[in-house]
Amino acid sequence: MVSIREETLIPSPPDKVWPLLSDPAVVAACIPGAELSPDAGDGKWRGSIRVKFGPTVAAFRGEAALDFDDATRTCVMQGRGIDQRGASRALASGKLVVTGETETTLAIDGEFNVTGPLEAFANSGGVHVARALLGEFAANLAKVVEEDGAARPAPEAAADAAPSTAAAGAPASPPPQSTPRPAAKEINAFALAWKVLKSMIAGMFGRKGRS
Repeated sequence: MVSIREETLIPSPPDKVWPLLSDPAVVAACIPGAELSPDAGDGKWRGSIRVKFGPTVAAFRGEAALDFDDATRTCVMQGRGIDQRGASRALASGKLVVTGETETTLAIDGEFNVTGPLEAFANSGGVHVARALLGEFAANLAKVVEEDGAARPAPEAAADAAPSTAAAGAPASPPPQSTPRPAAKEINAFALAWKVLKSMIAGMFGRKGRS
């Protein structure tokens, strides 16, 4: 098993971030290359993730069980996946915790295990890949929070608009339908490799500084 403990910062308060973070559809849309399958009603979320290697695109499919606790703003995760050829398999578990006041800290504490052709790579560089993906996810989620805030009218404006509509005798308009969020593009392995390399170098210098 490979352990991972990472934190990332989102420049928005938790009360805006957590409702989005506890929506699997939003989470999937913020993960590069991820697609969420329709809910089967069995408490598990299924989907796939695409990784681009130049002109070639590889796909991995998997499922996850998510247990959300709104009171503590935590999520316990159990997941498994398999590549499109069935040669490599992965198991993962972990806990995500949201804290902060004016800004949100996402803390992930978990572990994963990969068997098959990708096992050696996962053991040596899996943590750095996860760190790079978490950074991209946090950036995408921050954009979603910002877009949601811009799309919602200020409370004062909404309150002022309500009486004028009623006075005109106009029928109440139906609530706006939510627009499906476009999924992030598939992961570009070459661009990700550069981020992984920087993460590994930073880790090396960090270890030297502590020695």
